[in-house]
Amino acid sequence: MLTTELIKLNNLQLAGRLVSEEVMLGIHGSKRSGIGTEFEQYRHYEPGDDPKRIDWKLYARTQKHLVRESATESNLHIRFVLDLSGSMNYQEKAVSRLQYCKILLASLAYLGYRQSDQMSLYTLQNGDLQTLVPSGKQSFQRILYSLEKAEASGQWRNSNPKFPEFQQKQKELIVIASDFLQADDEWLKLIHNIANPRREIVIFQVLGEDELNFDLKGFYRFKDLETQKEVELQAEAIKDGFKTAISDYLNNLEVALRIPNVNLIRITLNEPIARVIAESLKKRKL
Repeated sequence: MLTTELIKLNNLQLAGRLVSEEVMLGIHGSKRSGIGTEFEQYRHYEPGDDPKRIDWKLYARTQKHLVRESATESNLHIRFVLDLSGSMNYQEKAVSRLQYCKILLASLAYLGYRQSDQMSLYTLQNGDLQTLVPSGKQSFQRILYSLEKAEASGQWRNSNPKFPEFQQKQKELIVIASDFLQADDEWLKLIHNIANPRREIVIFQVLGEDELNFDLKGFYRFKDLETQKEVELQAEAIKDGFKTAISDYLNNLEVALRIPNVNLIRITLNEPIARVIAESLKKRKL
């Protein structure tokens, strides 16, 4: 389902459910998952697991030792983190980065809910981390409600982003939705500060095709969505320099984030959200 169609629903809960169901159908083929059925997932065999739980038929096809796990056994803590800096209001073809990320996180929350995972929601804005929804009862519905109400503005700049909420050493998954564009190294510092062996971090870097290709001609008034500063420039005069700068930044970012248990997933606003999630699930089980 196209992102523009999901946005037109004007219902984040419905949009998230539709995407999650599309993802589940793609993963399980003819199997259905819903009320009255038990959702199952596979994970890699770990020392201490009973070898009898290995799916040997699947091993014959994939050469991977995978263990079948039921929803009640998952119980993972997933921390969703949404960037609410002003640049999240960037828009292409009637789809804003913020809208895209809201549906993305809502859809992932649905998958977590179906697996009985613990979930919480945080936002990053004006240099601070805010806990919108702590883990607990009804956190799923509260996450959907908080995502609906979230608005982006201002900057996110913090020279030493160490937050007590992320200093725990428990086994968990952190999912970040952002453009991951930075003025200095604030994003990289955050990731380095919160990375640890028991924590997996998945970063969805959402960008626009125009941001990457910069296929513009003529004079434009460019506006910084975080500082609100404006400048008028001829697109052709800055095109080559801009494309070189963005390419260098993205390449350097990939190198800097080659950290154990950190996964950078770069996507554009035109990509179907269900496909994005399905492809990320191939790399690990969210």
